[in-house]
Formats: sequence, structure tokens, C-alpha cells
Amino acid sequence: MENKKQFETEAIRTQIERTTFLEHSSPMYLTSSFVFEDAEDMRASFAEEKDRNVYSRYSNPNSSEFIEKVCKMEDAEDGFAFASGMAAVFSTFAALLESGDHIVSAKSIFGSTHSLFTQFFPKWNIETSYFDINDLQSVESLITPKTKIIYAESPTNPGVDVLDMEVLGNIAKKHKVLLVIDNCFATPYLQQPIKFGADLVIHSGTKLMDGQGRVLAGITVGNSELIDRIYRFSRITGPALSPFNAWVLSKSLETLGVRVDRHCENAMKLATFLENHEKVRWVKYPFLKSHPNHEIAKKQMTAGGCVVAFEINGGLEAGRKFFDSIKLLSLSANLGDSRSIVTHPASTTHSKLSKQDREAVGITDGMVRVSVGLEHIDDIVDDINQALS
Repeated sequence: MENKKQFETEAIRTQIERTTFLEHSSPMYLTSSFVFEDAEDMRASFAEEKDRNVYSRYSNPNSSEFIEKVCKMEDAEDGFAFASGMAAVFSTFAALLESGDHIVSAKSIFGSTHSLFTQFFPKWNIETSYFDINDLQSVESLITPKTKIIYAESPTNPGVDVLDMEVLGNIAKKHKVLLVIDNCFATPYLQQPIKFGADLVIHSGTKLMDGQGRVLAGITVGNSELIDRIYRFSRITGPALSPFNAWVLSKSLETLGVRVDRHCENAMKLATFLENHEKVRWVKYPFLKSHPNHEIAKKQMTAGGCVVAFEINGGLEAGRKFFDSIKLLSLSANLGDSRSIVTHPASTTHSKLSKQDREAVGITDGMVRVSVGLEHIDDIVDDINQALS
């Protein structure tokens, strides 16, 4: 058996089989379909007696390479790649749940995921109960005979809170339900939820996996039997990742380690600076000692990630003045880009939530989320400092 190689090596050297041209870098397979040698080959392929590409809505060499890389990174058995992160979230749940089923979810989740749970799933008689991320023991009290999935993000979007995945994994195992973790903020370079009991791991490849704000993508990896159910749902409903975007992401993963190292280094320096700034009420970053779950973060992650959350003194008006004063950083709703981004969650990504729901998960009117990029840290700090001042 071949020895497992280090993370960076697998990210670079995991490639699809070379063609007769013996290319060093994997080519793009921009084709919607594939041809067959004869009638029997075509019959056997559609009957799934052969493991081969039939149609790019099902599989494509570029998508397969991207999936294989992420599976090795997450130590997962199999995966399926999607056109966006939310396509991955929706398809994963839709494939695994039936009418009448029940989800137990953390309160602190991405706004679109919350909307999915509260606006759309109830139409199909799928209900969701929420637990406080600071009270994981309450999860058990929410589980019913109809509960099928426990769902959480760690670190959370946008509050950068950290959940003890091992506790959730033990609860899921005890009650024979699935644990699904959104690992977007950490990436598999910093954290592998399967080690702590997750059955499935979801990523928005749009974020740090791409790293340059170019393409939309999502992926779910984990238990092969569960992935097969997700695959069969997805090949019919059609949320597959495009071959071009898969090719871009495969190249991006080759540099994930070195990029995330710099993201984390910059983010830690910015968080430390903000923690001592007179205009800032509080700062949250997993590897700051002041983070409420700093020890859990150190247990689960190798570094703190690229996102820093903080609250400006003065509430909404001070926040508006801050955003209007930013000169270098981008005002955008994305994250994990090489360019640093500032976002006001209350008026953007989580604006669909009521003020009460936002505050329940720590999203105050003055809260700012910074996706710390790869610019020189002095320039990032200078821009934020002048905007605060």
C-alpha cells in the first residue's frame, strides 16, 4: 500500500491520468458528453457496469480530480462537487431527508442556510430546531425520533465562534443521527471535521479554496454510502460543478497551504491590533487567547483562519462611517479572497434575518467581518486604522 503523503504534496500531485500528449498540468475537459466504442459499451456504461464518464452533469475528469483532492485533504471516502456552496448545502439535505424529518442546527449559521431551513424546507414538512452554540448539551434535548441530521458551522459565519465538534460527534453517534459540518472558514488545511465525528463535510469552494474570487463552487465529502445518495439526487436535479470551474479550483488547491498560512498570519496580527484599539468594543478570532473557545479552537484547528470579527463603538452610525472611510480594502460580501474584504453582516449577508434573530447569534448593528487577505499586513492595518479614526 502506498504511503499517505503530506497535505501539500497530495494537493499538488493528485491528478487525473495523463493523455497521450503527456501533459504536466491537467488539461480542461470542456465537453458536455462523452462517446462510446460501440452499443455494448454504451449500454454497460449507462447500466453503471463500467466506472467511466457518461455526461458532465454526472461526472467529468476535471470535477473528479477536484473531488479526489478534497477527499484526500479531508480524509473522506467520496464526494460530489456542486455549482455553488449553497447548491452543496441544499442538495445534501434534499438527498438525505424525507417529508416529516427533523434537523437540529446551530443558531449561528450562514443567512442563506437559515432561510433554506425556515422558508423552504417547511413546505416539504421538514422542520428545524436551533441550539445555542454556547450550550451544546442542549442538543440532546432537541433530538426527536424524527431527527436525521445535526448541522453546524465551525468557525461560524460571521461571528467566528467555535463549536466543539467532538461533543457534537458523540451526541450524533449516541442518537444514531448524522453530523454534517460546514468547514468553509477553516478549509481542510486547518481542520478535518471527520476526525471529530462528522459524517459529511461541506465547503463553499468559492471562498478560500479558490482564493481569488473568480469562480462559484461547492463540495460535499464524507461517507461513501451517503455520497452515493447525494450523487444520485444531484445527477437528476443538475447542480453539478462546471468543468472549467473544477479545473480552476484544482489549480487553486495546489497553493492552498501557502496561501492559508499567510492569511492566518495576517489575520492574527490584525486581530491583535484591533484588540488594543480604543474605538473597538470587542474582537473575535479563534487563536486570540480572549476568544471564548480558544482552547477548543486549538484542539480542532492548526491556525485561526482568515476571518476576524469585531464591533465598532457607536453602533450603526459609526459602522456606516467606517465603511465609507475604507480606501484600500474591498466592500464586498465574499471572503477568502487574496484581497482583504470588509462586510457589514447586519445590512448584507444576514439582512434577511430579524434584528432579534441577528442579535441572538451575536450579530450586532456595529459588527464588522474582515476577510483578511494577502496584502502586506501594514497596509491592511493602516487602512482599517484610518477608517476607525
